[in-house]
Amino acid sequence: MRYTVEEGGRLNNFAIEPKMYQAEPPTQNQKRNYLILSVGAVALIGGLLFVAASVS
Repeated sequence: MRYTVEEGGRLNNFAIEPKMYQAEPPTQNQKRNYLILSVGAVALIGGLLFVAASVS
């Protein structure tokens, strides 16, 4: 566990905040990958629903 040392040598065991960074918007390549994954997920769910309906 990490501690911070306050003035006077006292230890403070509260959480140390992580460094903040600004999020970057997705690139065109990432957007394309999101689209491909979402189309695949919709096709998978559709296929599962079709199989479930045809079996029952």
